[in-house]
Amino acid sequence: MTFEIRPVPVPEAIGTPEAREFEAMAEVGALVEESVWGHRKFAWNPSELLPRFRDEQYQPLRAFAAWRGDRCIGRVECTWERSEGAETLDLVLGVLPEARRQGVGTALLAAARGVAIELGRDILTAMSDVAAAALEAPGDRLEARDGSGSIPASDPGAAFAVSHGFRLAQLERVSGQPVGGRDAEFARAFAELEAGASGYRILTWVDHAPDHLVDSLAIAQQAMSTDPPVGESTYDVEIWDAARVRATEAQAIESGRTSLFAAAVDASDTVAGFTELSLPEGSASAFQWSTIVLEAHRGHRLGMRLKLANLVQLHRVAPERTDVYTWNADENEHMLAVNVALGYTVRGLSALWQLDPAPADRADAGTAGTGATTGS
Repeated sequence: MTFEIRPVPVPEAIGTPEAREFEAMAEVGALVEESVWGHRKFAWNPSELLPRFRDEQYQPLRAFAAWRGDRCIGRVECTWERSEGAETLDLVLGVLPEARRQGVGTALLAAARGVAIELGRDILTAMSDVAAAALEAPGDRLEARDGSGSIPASDPGAAFAVSHGFRLAQLERVSGQPVGGRDAEFARAFAELEAGASGYRILTWVDHAPDHLVDSLAIAQQAMSTDPPVGESTYDVEIWDAARVRATEAQAIESGRTSLFAAAVDASDTVAGFTELSLPEGSASAFQWSTIVLEAHRGHRLGMRLKLANLVQLHRVAPERTDVYTWNADENEHMLAVNVALGYTVRGLSALWQLDPAPADRADAGTAGTGATTGS
């Protein structure tokens, strides 16, 4: 059966006739997440996605969707860092289960490679997920160089990536923990740590960082693109300053997501480390995003103090949240140990794939442009 690949227009507002294709693309993303995890907790709805697609300054987003008639059956989102020297294009590619193995994913990947050529990017990266229940599927296994995990080679995402020349660069452990009713437990554990702590204050805030911390928070945010383990993957350095901190805060608020921060501040009132929880509107879940302690400040249990402080804040600000999810490199033993101590358990693995195109690929791949393509 034939299908058509075309760019997804970015509407002015959700819920309008002009937003139909954008909303259909987001729904496909949610259906793909559900096919892997059995739920949609990790999916971004159209209202959350729209502000991200409007970012042309730091990490632009462009999407293509696959259509069979008036039904969207797949999509690829392409995002990239605008910083000088950046060389990667990151993809989120998914096809509905019933439309797989029909050339749809290959056509979407071709559209994404056209964007890479247009931008002069030589490296493509992408993720695929394997839920815990599917990790022990029989057959051959794929292992990253670092860490101890592996995924079945038969997993649909892995099979697609390998067949298109991607290599497995890193595995991330997807973990979750229940938090409902644990407010007293977290408060007690945090108080015990604070009683024996010195040299650093823990500050918390919602959505908007205190003005006097913005510059040093930007330094810590930039370190998130250089300090965590990256396996055999290529990560572009993100350039952060106060303006980017404020722009990111504004984008999260526009997306309807509440951001909870905890920061360790040293005697000079400089951010030594921070952690962030992202709370989607209308969800019972929270998501543990960045956590980092800058190298000069490690060895003081700041990671545990930060996470406990933010869990205490979570119960104060959003007591209706029942669980928290986090993603960590499989080789990041220290952070994984902190998470296990907090009560996180493994829910699955995310595989980071990287494609380093051969020189010949750039000569004949064409360009994505703005036109439509068809396939069967």
